[in-house]
Amino acid sequence: MRLLYYIYQICIALPILLVLTILTALVTIVGSLIGGAHCWGYYPGKVWSILICFFLLIPVRVKGRKKVKKGTSYVFVANHQGAFDIFLIYGFLGRNFKWMMKKSLRTIPFVGKACESAGHIFVDRSGPKKVFATIKKAKASLKDGVSLVVFPEGARTFTGHMNSFKKGAFQLADDLQLAVVPLTIEGSFEVLPRTGKWVHRFPMTLTIHDPIPPKGHGMENIKATLEEAYTVVEQSLPDRYRNAPVIEDKD
Repeated sequence: MRLLYYIYQICIALPILLVLTILTALVTIVGSLIGGAHCWGYYPGKVWSILICFFLLIPVRVKGRKKVKKGTSYVFVANHQGAFDIFLIYGFLGRNFKWMMKKSLRTIPFVGKACESAGHIFVDRSGPKKVFATIKKAKASLKDGVSLVVFPEGARTFTGHMNSFKKGAFQLADDLQLAVVPLTIEGSFEVLPRTGKWVHRFPMTLTIHDPIPPKGHGMENIKATLEEAYTVVEQSLPDRYRNAPVIEDKD
C-alpha cells in the first residue's frame, strides 16, 4: 500500500497540487491588488490547504473550535512539527488571520509574493529598526477580528519534541493586551518530518485550547503566558513527544 501511495503522489497528487499552488498564488496576488486583502489574503489559501490534504488523502480532525469567539483578535501559538502544520492551520483553524513567518520564505516562487500581497508578516531580525517595523506591522494587522498565528519555536522540530518558545509573540500579545490561544498540532511530524522526502498518509489533529487572557502588563505577564502556553501545548501531545531535553534551533 505504501508503494501505491508513493506512485499516486508522483503521478496524480503532486502535479495537481503544483497547479493548485500556482493558481492560488495568482488569485491571491491579483485579488489583493484589486482590493480586499482581508478576504483575498485568507480564503484562497484556506481552500488550497483543504485541497492539499484532500488530494493527499490525509484525514484531519479539529478539536475545540468553539473555544474562540468570532470577531475577536487573538495571538495563536502552535508547536511546529512539520511542513503540513501550515495546511492544517490555514485550512482548518476557521479564523481569518495573518502568519508571522521567516523572512527567507519571501523568496519562494509565487508563494512568497502571494504571502506579501496577502499582508502576512515576514520577521526581519537584521537590526532593531527592522524588528520594530515587523512589530508595528503585526500590531496594525490585529484589528477587525483578524488574528495572528505564530510558531514560537521559530523552526520545525527535528524529533517531534517541542523546542523552547521564543518570547516575540507573547511580547506582542502583552503590548496589545490580547489573549494567547495555544494550538497543539499532532500527526504532522508523521506526515512529513523536517528531514523527510516523502509524504506519509497519517491523520492530523489540531487542538484549540482555551484562550489565556493577559494577567497584567510587562515581563511578568509575558513569562507567565509563555510558560502556560508551552505546558498546555505539550500536554496534548502523545507521551513519546513530551518532556524532551530542550534543543535550541537557530534556523
